[in-house]
Amino acid sequence: MGTKQAHWAIIVVCLTLFEGNTMLVKGGFNYKEALTKSLIFLEAQRSGKLPPNNRVPWRGDSALDDGKLVNVDLVGGYYDAGDNVKYGLPMAFTVTTLSWAAIFYRSELKAAKELDNIHDAIRWGTDYFLKASSRHKRLYVEVGDPEEDHHCWVPPENMKTKRTVKKIDSNTPGTEIAAETAAAMASSSIVFRSKDRNYARLLLNKAKLLFQMAKTHKGTYDGECPFYCSYSGYNDEMMWAATWLYMATGKSMYMKYIQEEAISASVAEFSWDLKYAGAQILLTQLHFEGIKNLETFKAHGESFICSVLPDSPYHQINVSPGGFIHLRDGANTQYATGTSFLFSVYSDLLAKHKQKVTCGNKQFSSSQLLSFAKKQMDYILGKNPEGRSYMVGFGKNPPTQAHHRGASVPKLRKDEKVTCALSFTKWFRKDAPNPNELTGAILGGPDRNDKFNDKRWDSPKTEPCTYVNSLAAGALAKLSSLP
Repeated sequence: MGTKQAHWAIIVVCLTLFEGNTMLVKGGFNYKEALTKSLIFLEAQRSGKLPPNNRVPWRGDSALDDGKLVNVDLVGGYYDAGDNVKYGLPMAFTVTTLSWAAIFYRSELKAAKELDNIHDAIRWGTDYFLKASSRHKRLYVEVGDPEEDHHCWVPPENMKTKRTVKKIDSNTPGTEIAAETAAAMASSSIVFRSKDRNYARLLLNKAKLLFQMAKTHKGTYDGECPFYCSYSGYNDEMMWAATWLYMATGKSMYMKYIQEEAISASVAEFSWDLKYAGAQILLTQLHFEGIKNLETFKAHGESFICSVLPDSPYHQINVSPGGFIHLRDGANTQYATGTSFLFSVYSDLLAKHKQKVTCGNKQFSSSQLLSFAKKQMDYILGKNPEGRSYMVGFGKNPPTQAHHRGASVPKLRKDEKVTCALSFTKWFRKDAPNPNELTGAILGGPDRNDKFNDKRWDSPKTEPCTYVNSLAAGALAKLSSLP
């Protein structure tokens, strides 16, 4: 397989417009509005010095001393959910999936006038990762003390909890985080290549170094447990990172790693912890474009499709009575938005190459995959047994008590002191709508029986996460382009 062919694959990834099934799935919600609001939520999660064009009026600068304990500037990045900690693994996955959406659905995002906003969201993450990886063979992977933070209910602008720092290096390996950050840098380098070539080159060079670090110093990092334990191990992140590095460089060394060293598996989910399905869909795209020896990855990617589709003879996952994917409590909506994104992408690939997915004795068309993706997103936006939206500030009867410190506490003076114990009594336990709307946040969602409790203290149902929204962005971009 020559470099010329690989570069052609990259061009296809970045530039091809997918058509053929856009007329087959009609009706639904105002997906453009949902897309816009889903990206606004990411602005509410920003840490650091906010820019003048910040669209969340109740947010302010925060955590401006991050990294001082280790004499490194670690200001910026994202808070992952409703707390004030910056976790490297989910933040990197957020950036990688936003970048994929920006590459694959570039024309749809441009038509929706959201391309610049998604670029800004990506760059907010990559600027931080450049800081976090500024020391040789070292990556800073967490800022903030989760235990202390979770015992205090104050917005990031007023927090007084410790901003401890954790790192990985040759003595403390963390293959999952290093590889996921490499994937984030490699994918985002493709995004910025046409508008800021020097910045893109900087990202790509850092991605190469991080991948080498992940490959050379292998080991699972448990420093983010019990909050972000990588239960799946690091083989999925390694394959995911190598795939994105191949997409970004076209170099045969990365394809050689994928074909000869990467360990693949058939899975039934795509999430911050399990990336196999995403890598397999990307590799199937390259297979369709003519790159050889990727048949196993295509088979595994289609196994994911078959395990999810309710009418497939190989269906595995739980679907609620209302038709919503439910894998587990706690940010369950990520499995629906992740599936919707992958199904949207694969639907377009099938349409372009006039293919179908075979699951045993059944075949499924491009339009059937897109219909299922749409059904999952429609459920989130309001077409469900509860008759309500699970995106804050969107649609009918949206949630008002998101489990989120910044949204649930009125804007305080910078010098206003609040004890942690009093903060829970005053704001966390208050059974009333949040004073600040967390616009666009997709919450954890209902239980396996479609029941939802809009209470701040029911965090599995009401806590938002950046990666739920990053996975939704691509699917919403696709749906917003439908007639």
